[in-house]
Amino acid sequence: MNSQQQKWLYLIVLSLVWGSSFILMKKALIGLTPIQVGALRMLITAVFLLLIGFNSLKRIEKRHWKYVAYTAALGTFFPAFLFAFAISGIDSSISAILNSLTPFNTFIFGALVFGFAFKKKQLWGILIGLVGTLILILKGAELNPNQNYWYAVLVLIASIGYAFNVNMIKKYLSDLDALAITTGNFLLLIIPALLVLAFSGFFSTFQITSETTTALGYITVLSVVGTGIAKVLFNKMVHISSPVFAASVTYLIPIVAVMWGIVDGERLSLVQLLAGGLILFGVWLVNKAK
Repeated sequence: MNSQQQKWLYLIVLSLVWGSSFILMKKALIGLTPIQVGALRMLITAVFLLLIGFNSLKRIEKRHWKYVAYTAALGTFFPAFLFAFAISGIDSSISAILNSLTPFNTFIFGALVFGFAFKKKQLWGILIGLVGTLILILKGAELNPNQNYWYAVLVLIASIGYAFNVNMIKKYLSDLDALAITTGNFLLLIIPALLVLAFSGFFSTFQITSETTTALGYITVLSVVGTGIAKVLFNKMVHISSPVFAASVTYLIPIVAVMWGIVDGERLSLVQLLAGGLILFGVWLVNKAK
């Protein structure tokens, strides 16, 4: 298989894997609390990454560790819990669409905080995306009055964390390979995740039932395949393609997530689908201007 075929294979696999991560979180929440889902996801991923990437830790120098810690907190620790809580309150497909705002926040905070260049055309893309977001949330609240759409704010906060994570890696960790950064992130998260899991009452109250066993299965697949293996595949795709091509996975993830949501009985109106399309169009404008 040549590199041209490989990059398309990686793109399709990553879209399916990351697009499915939202429904996996939703299913895991049937037997676990949002706190437990977030903490277990980090711990299982940490074990997997240390098994395959332990040797990469030696490439992290003393000057790097501060930023590895920042990116661990902003790009993994807080988002893991924020998404788990968000999906406990609103549909997984809506969370996936709102996650597409990450490129917007990356450019906004990259310009405001990190001093990266910002083009006028990108501003138009961001404004269009924000209009789509507003329509998506308001229509969702109208269509699903039993859901609390304030939970959508948690996804927005998580996307800001992702934005800071990307910008910090670009500015301060660009001389480190992705496996070293990711393994270092999860190494630092083992103790905090264990403490959170302990305070959640998991070790004292957890009982093995059909629901909890199934939930642990979902969270294991999410951690190993959706985080560990997917990150390795993404890094390979970046190496054999262009950044623009790699970024196109952003457009496909919500499509897969929405399909899973519909299969699972989630309700999406035509207006919401159009709003999601508006958000993705804004993301396209931002990346095109870049």
